Amino acid sequence: MNAYVPILVLGALAAGFAVFSVVTAALVGPRRYNRAKLAAYECGIEPTPQPAGGGRFPVKYYLTAMLFIIFDIEIVFLYPWAVHFDALGMFGLVQMLIFVGLIGVAYAYDWRRGGLEWD
Repeated sequence: MNAYVPILVLGALAAGFAVFSVVTAALVGPRRYNRAKLAAYECGIEPTPQPAGGGRFPVKYYLTAMLFIIFDIEIVFLYPWAVHFDALGMFGLVQMLIFVGLIGVAYAYDWRRGGLEWD
């Protein structure tokens, strides 16, 4: 337990500083609210009113999000493999080549179908 005390102290200090900063900013900061400051800001485009049930998003938005998640997962698997590359030997190399090949097939399929083009 003694090895974790510095980490716990550092975590408590970080959390205390974060709480202190937010509370101090709320108490000391200026309060000049107007309609422009309370409006949603999205890339300089005026937000349009949405229907009562919410707006519909194009399917391309979800496909792009899933593609991003796939490549994030690939990176998560590549880091530990790179760290233990020597210990894994040829077996690890072959397994990672198969994994990257499968991800490459998914990437090529998405590229061919036009999933990377944003209209």
